[in-house]
Amino acid sequence: MGWIPDGVVEALRGSHQLGLFLRIETDPALHLWFGVNDIPAGFDSIDPDGTVYLGGGRLLGVPSLEVLVNGTADSVEFTLSGIDPATAAKTLDSLPEVRGAAVQMGLTTLDQYYQPMSAVVPIWAGTASHVSESSQAVQSDQSVTITLSLAVVSGEATRSRAARSLWSAPHQKAISPTDRFCDGTARLARGVQPAWPNF
Repeated sequence: MGWIPDGVVEALRGSHQLGLFLRIETDPALHLWFGVNDIPAGFDSIDPDGTVYLGGGRLLGVPSLEVLVNGTADSVEFTLSGIDPATAAKTLDSLPEVRGAAVQMGLTTLDQYYQPMSAVVPIWAGTASHVSESSQAVQSDQSVTITLSLAVVSGEATRSRAARSLWSAPHQKAISPTDRFCDGTARLARGVQPAWPNF
């Protein structure tokens, strides 16, 4: 058995139902899966006891999930749409503080009864940034709907600047005042070719 259980791998080879799960470590924690009913599940090695994941409705799409590469990564938004204004207002009022909460996205296959075939396999982790709401203009004979979004970032791609995300002479001297290792970084960043010594 590897990182993904053998039964899940076998199910992925054929026709299968895929369950996507979102876990947000707020107080109290938010557990959501992209389906229509509430089901018990747990994240492998993160939440072994499990809990009940609330059905978030039919999945229309998952944003491209990126990981931290060279200090940069885009933020993604997980979105629930088609919510009536009264329900959206209650949801926003009852949400715990999300900024800085750990977010895990995971998946597993579902059996013929739409139950998880294994513990949820974590595939992506990020940090919650903020919740936003929006609505589109509608004609007078249509109902207004609200879209709620949760912005999540991975790595150090937050609004605040990460400590020592760029190595420059001041950064290096903050660690070691006599170290001149980074004194030429500004010059070299402009494309200046250094004169290498000849031995």
